[in-house]
Amino acid sequence: MSKLPKQIDTKTVKSVNKNVRSSTRKLNPILKSIVGKKVDVAIRDLTFSEKRISKDIKKTISSAVANAENNYQYDIDKLIVKEAYCGKQVVMKRFRARAKGRAAEIMKPYSNLTIILSEQKKQMEKDGTKS
Repeated sequence: MSKLPKQIDTKTVKSVNKNVRSSTRKLNPILKSIVGKKVDVAIRDLTFSEKRISKDIKKTISSAVANAENNYQYDIDKLIVKEAYCGKQVVMKRFRARAKGRAAEIMKPYSNLTIILSEQKKQMEKDGTKS
C-alpha cells in the first residue's frame, strides 16, 4: 500500500501572539466571529468591537498581513482569515485578603493566540441560468 503525498496548501501565513493577558473563554467568541472573513473586514470589525482584547487580536492579524506581504509577496486584498484559535498559557495566582483571616484566590490567565491567513482562490463563475 503506497502512501500518497499530502497536498500542502502553500498559500498560508501564520502569526502567533504569546502571553496575551486574557482567558481563552473571552478570546474564543471574538476569534470565531472573524474566521472566514476578508482581512480588511475582520480588522474593521475588531476596530469597532467594545472588547478590550480585540486590540491584541487586531495587532496579530496586522502582523500576519505584514508577514504575507513582506516574506511571501502575497496580494493583501485577497487574504482571508482561514483559522483563528487560542490556547492556554500560564495562570498567575494572586490572593486577596478577606474577612476573618481568610484569603480569596485571584486567577490571572494568559493565552496563546494563533491567526492563519490564506489567499482566496479564484472561484469559477457559474452560468446564471436556472434549469
